[in-house]
Parts: sequence; C-alpha cells; structure tokens
Amino acid sequence: MEEQRITQSEIVPTDAVQDFTLRPQRLEDFVGQNVAKENLKIFIEAAKLRNEPLDHVLFYGPPGLGKTTFAGIIANELGVDIKITSGPAIERAGDLAAILTNLNDNDVLFIDEIHRLNRSVEEVLYSAMEDYALDIVIGKGPSARSIRLDIARFTLIGATTRAGSLSAPLRDRFGVISKFEVYEKEDLSNIIKRSANLMNIPIEKEAAVLMAKCSRGTPRVANRLLKRIRDFSQVKGNGRIDENITKEGLKALGVDALGLERLDREIITTIIDRFNGGPVGIDTIAASIGEERVTIEDAYEPYLIQAGLLYRTQKGRMVSRLGYEHLGIVFPEDKREEITEKPNQRIDEEENAQDEEIQINIL
Repeated sequence: MEEQRITQSEIVPTDAVQDFTLRPQRLEDFVGQNVAKENLKIFIEAAKLRNEPLDHVLFYGPPGLGKTTFAGIIANELGVDIKITSGPAIERAGDLAAILTNLNDNDVLFIDEIHRLNRSVEEVLYSAMEDYALDIVIGKGPSARSIRLDIARFTLIGATTRAGSLSAPLRDRFGVISKFEVYEKEDLSNIIKRSANLMNIPIEKEAAVLMAKCSRGTPRVANRLLKRIRDFSQVKGNGRIDENITKEGLKALGVDALGLERLDREIITTIIDRFNGGPVGIDTIAASIGEERVTIEDAYEPYLIQAGLLYRTQKGRMVSRLGYEHLGIVFPEDKREEITEKPNQRIDEEENAQDEEIQINIL
C-alpha cells in the first residue's frame, strides 16, 4: 500500500471539503501568481466592457498551485456560472456535447487535466472553441448526415500539469496561456495566515513562516500542514499555533526544514550510502528502497531536483553538495569533478523545449 504523504501536491480526499472553504473567491484575495493575476484582471474587465466571453484560457504548471481556484475566480469576476469537469471524465463526444449545450452565454467551462482528453472528444472541441458550434453526425451508413448545432458563446479554461502532452491544434486555440510558478515563502506565509484566520485559529508570524518553508512552494501543502499543526496545538497546546508547537508537530509528522519526508531522505541516503553519491540509475534506486520507478519519478524526484538536492544526469542520479549538507554528511572532495558535468541536463533540455514550444503567448 502506497504511503500517504502530507507534502504531496496532488489533492487527496481529506482536502476536498476544507479546501473549498479556504479558496479565495475574488482576484484581490488571491495571493501569488502576480503576472497571471494582473493580466487576467485586464482581460476580464475588457470582456465585461464588450459584453463578450473571455478568450479561452490555458493554465499549466505543477499540481497544487491554484489553477482550479483561479478558474472559479474568473467566473466570479465575470459574474457567470462555471461548469467543472476533467479530461478523463469526458469519455465520448456525446458527453462533451451534453455539457456544452447546457451552457449559457459567457459561461465558463473548466476542464482539469485537459491533456487527458480523448482524441475524438478533442476534435469536437475544436469547432466549439472557434465557431461556437457542434458538428454532429446523425444516423449510420449511407443514410448518415451531419448537422451543425449552434451553442452559447462560452469561455473554456483548461488546466494541465503536462503542457507538452497537449496537441498543437488544441493549444493554438487558447488565446491566453499562463504558466503557474511555485510560490515564494512570503506568499505562502500570507496564505497560511489567511487560512488560519478563516479557520478561526490564532497563529504567530514565526509559525506561519516556519510552515511556509516546509510547504514545497505549494499552497495545497501549506494548508494541509496548517490543519495538522492545528490538531497538535489543540491537543498538546493551548489552541494557539506558535513556533514551538509548530516545530513539535513537524517533527512528529517527519517533515524537516526543507519539507522532506521519510522517503525523500531515504532516497538521498540510499544513493550516498550504497552508491557513493551516484551516479546511479533510477531502476537501481527503486529496487534498493522497494518503491516503483514511476512513484519515485513522479512523486519524489521532481522536488528533490527543484530543491537542488539531487542531480539528474545522463549517467544517472547524483546527490549534490547541498544534499550531503542537508543530511549532515561531509561532502567528499573527490565528487567535485564528477559534478562539473552540467546537472539536470536532460530534464532541463526537455523542459526548455516545452517552454519554447508553448511560450506564454497572450494574443
């Protein structure tokens, strides 16, 4: 059974109810993503002045950064209804047609994980996005005929964690494309204080800053940590979240100063202890710690690389000097020459190729 991590950025069932109450409803309440926020504010006002639907919008970036929340805010700012669904949930073209025919003028349709849309569904979406019409085939065989059904002028907001997986024809039909970046610690601290206020939890500034440092740059993780530290403050403290109760709670949860959990640290120590700090292949690491390769690549490795603790080279994974120092292990000087190879070369080339292809093009 897979270990449930408190610092995972994907949503879990326990997040659903409380996250909804903590989500900001207006642009002025949304913390972070300033570039996307300022641009969307102008586009929304312009659309309202013209009484037209907002151009179709695509958000891409890691999970937990507020893409779904931002979609709801756009609908609120426009004063229209929003229909929320996901790519895997729309299995057939008929499912999409049923959703689109129930939209009113200027309404928002939000499709999460849009990169997972079925190809036949995606092709129906093209004419809906461009011409606000659906091409439907009635009947079968020689008697089959095609009719065009007009639909309401709507705004599609798509969200994806894998922008490179989107087909070029679909991506080109979005008028606004914005990349969501991980959050700065100051923004995360403000989010934690805002959430604590909504939950009627007294919290000290130092405690919010400490939790922000452990949140991996992700608001979802920050709110999850806040809820768990609240439990410690109510049971072991006086109900107020201060720096001491926060440290005690984080230690009990196994979360260190960089937001690493047990298995994160085990990956690094395994590479150091068994493979002299690397380079070592991902399959070998997976076998050594008893985890699936895909779990390490998708759930653990991205943050370790982002935090500068791990290098991903063509020869394999290597622990950086920072990774040694974080675990209190002396960095061997004979590793200096090996690390002169450009770290994360392959992964950087992949990400740069995606960004060059996507660009943040505001048309």
